[in-house]
Amino acid sequence: MPSTREIRRRIRSVGNMSQITRAMEMVSAAKMRKAQARVTASRPYSEQLRQIMTDLATQQPDPEQTAQFPLLQKRPVQNIALIVVTPDRGLTGALNTNILRRASRFILEEAQAPVRVIAVGKKARDYFVKTKQNVVAEFTGIGDDISLDAVRPIADIAIDEFASGAVDAVYVVNARFVNTLVQRPELLQVLPVEPPPAREGYSDYIFEPSPAAVLNDLLPRHVEVQLYQAILEALASEHSARMVAMRSASDNAKDIQQDLTLSYNKARQAQITREVSEIAAGANAQAS
Repeated sequence: MPSTREIRRRIRSVGNMSQITRAMEMVSAAKMRKAQARVTASRPYSEQLRQIMTDLATQQPDPEQTAQFPLLQKRPVQNIALIVVTPDRGLTGALNTNILRRASRFILEEAQAPVRVIAVGKKARDYFVKTKQNVVAEFTGIGDDISLDAVRPIADIAIDEFASGAVDAVYVVNARFVNTLVQRPELLQVLPVEPPPAREGYSDYIFEPSPAAVLNDLLPRHVEVQLYQAILEALASEHSARMVAMRSASDNAKDIQQDLTLSYNKARQAQITREVSEIAAGANAQAS
């Protein structure tokens, strides 16, 4: 059994660790609320943009006119670009593992073509470099206060790769924020752009100078918004997962402290009993 001094040292160490995890939990909770508010605010804009694209697509009389829209062109898939969005840091429970597992399953089982990886986040970069995947670009240190301007270089690489014919499809893997306890990895196709099915009774907008011109200008913005939304979802998922992980770590530290305190009391009681027995034995020896 460890000595009482060793047990006291372990209790202090666990207590110090508990203070750190509790502080990290509070920081992550504050960041999560801000990230969650941004995700909630941006989702209606993203959905409305998709609906406008549907309205524009329905106003194209001839399907062959899509040849003038490079980002709408579908061709046989011979090469694929995969944008993987992960946090820069760990301590997020199983979040990073789930995202990387989903991306690996796509590369190994679903892609059916060579994959070029665009890593967003240090965890994605380190994993795919270690596994010797074809990493063509990396973006790290994006930060929590991300703007659309910060996402534009990622979108430009994806658009250039697709427009030049280097790849025939672009996908993104990220964690979708569902709630504080649930962050679900998802795979989305970014290019070629596929407008959602038209809804009945859609708004008959009048576009100037023409629907084709507006659609041509809107397609790159649509890609940027999709990637921006994916990164916002990833940030909210990261802070939620880290908050939950740090809360669990704090609870575990508290349980360990209780167990160690119980062990310390038992050891201290045994030590006192032994000392009392030794004193009594010494007194009896002197009396005899």
